[in-house]
Amino acid sequence: MSTTQPPAAPSAGRPTALITGATAGIGHSFATHLARDGYDLVIVARDGDRLDQVAAQLGRDHGVEVETLVADLTVPEQLALVEARVADVDRPVDLLVNNAGFGLKKRFLDNPVDAEVEMLEVLVTAVLRLTHAALGAMTARGSGGIINVSSVAAFLPRGTYAAAKAWVNSFTEWAANEYRSRGVTVMCLCPGFTKTEFHERMQVKRGTGPMWLDVDFLVEKALKDFAKGRTYSIPGAQYKVITSLTKVIPSRALQAYQSIGRK
Repeated sequence: MSTTQPPAAPSAGRPTALITGATAGIGHSFATHLARDGYDLVIVARDGDRLDQVAAQLGRDHGVEVETLVADLTVPEQLALVEARVADVDRPVDLLVNNAGFGLKKRFLDNPVDAEVEMLEVLVTAVLRLTHAALGAMTARGSGGIINVSSVAAFLPRGTYAAAKAWVNSFTEWAANEYRSRGVTVMCLCPGFTKTEFHERMQVKRGTGPMWLDVDFLVEKALKDFAKGRTYSIPGAQYKVITSLTKVIPSRALQAYQSIGRK
C-alpha cells in the first residue's frame, strides 16, 4: 500500500518541487540541486525506507521541508495519490520532474508482455497523468514548470523503450508550445549514457569513457536550460551531434547500423 509522510507545513516564500524516482540517479541529483536552490520537496519512490533516508539527509543538508510519498507508478491507485498531490491547490507544486523510469535488458520478444506494459505505464502513462494534473493546477494560477526526463534513445529506432521516449519528446514539445502563453514552462530532458544505477538495475554493465556523463553535470545543465525556457535540454556536445545526425540520416539506415553484431 502507498503511504505518505505527514504533510509539512507550508514554507513561506519557498517553491515546491515534486520529483518521481527521487532516491537514486538523475532523480536524486534533481532533488539535491533543487533543495540547494531553496525548493521544498515532495519525493516519490517505491522503497519507503530508502525514501525516508534520502528525505532526512536532504532536510539536514539544506534546511528545506521534504515530504515523502511511497508509490509504485504501475499501480493505478498509487499513481492516483501522486496525481492528487500534484493537483493540490492548497499545497501547490511549482515544479514537477517526471523522472521515474526503467528499461528492459532483453529484446522485445524475449520479454514477457506484462513487463513491456509495466515499462510503458511508468514511461508513458504516469508522465501523461501527472503532467495533466500539474497543468490543470499550474494554468489555473498562471505559473509553474514541468521537466519530463526522456532520453537520447528517443531519436533512434530501437525498441519499445526508445518508442516510449519518442512519445515523451513529442508530448512535451507539444505541451511546451501549448501552455507557454499560460505561464507554464515545459521542457524535455534527453540524457545520453549517464553514470547512475539505471544500467545496474537492468543487469547491464555500465561503460566508461567520454560518452558517459556525470549525473550532476547533466542536472546542472538541465536546470540552466529550463531557466532559459528551452523546450529541449540535451547535455553534452557529443549527444547534440548525435541527435542532430538522426535528423538527416534515414531511420532505416540507423536501424540497420544498430543491428550489426546482433545476429
